Amino acid sequence: MTRSNKIMVESQIKSRGVSDERVLAAMLAVPRVAFVPPEYRQFAYADCPLPIPSGQTISQPYMVAAMSELLKISADAKVLEVGTGCGYQTAVLAKLAGTVYTVEILESLARGARQTLDDLGYANIHFKIGDGWFGWAEHGPFDAIMVTAAPDEIPSPLLAQLKPGGRMVIPVGPEGGMQYLHLVEKTRDGEIQRHNMMAVRFVPLTGDH
Repeated sequence: MTRSNKIMVESQIKSRGVSDERVLAAMLAVPRVAFVPPEYRQFAYADCPLPIPSGQTISQPYMVAAMSELLKISADAKVLEVGTGCGYQTAVLAKLAGTVYTVEILESLARGARQTLDDLGYANIHFKIGDGWFGWAEHGPFDAIMVTAAPDEIPSPLLAQLKPGGRMVIPVGPEGGMQYLHLVEKTRDGEIQRHNMMAVRFVPLTGDH
């Protein structure tokens, strides 16, 4: 934990209502600066998203924490992440869960994130290069699903791969238009319940779907 991480968590995350102690501990433990391109590292702990290669972004720290808290991840959970990006959200999920399966469509991003996460010593993450719309069915169902790019609608394959009793957090909406963060819960009998949590802005979920 660095002083910058501690200030970030206190001023940007706890102050906005994130209270799950495991999430706060994960945010303290993951060095955001390790995932930011060199030219932006002076802004690594700023209260905003930052550019990363291939026209993508590393999410605002508060958004990473808030989405992680919504999933209510247990220490033995199996989690699917759609959109590895630079690997920052992946690292936070790996601190919270037993196993993380992460899918990234852009090969250069996926390889860069894997190198960073390997260098930091994460051993409970599995990587796939592919279209995240379709999830990673052979390793499902998942206790929780985190989607870090916005489709126009919730992908049916992800709903199918969510375990009964599981939770999914996903931004939905058109690029440049109104997007909303949704919490999707699958009841024990398989019913889907969808909750609109807040307005957000994410890069689009790309692919051939």
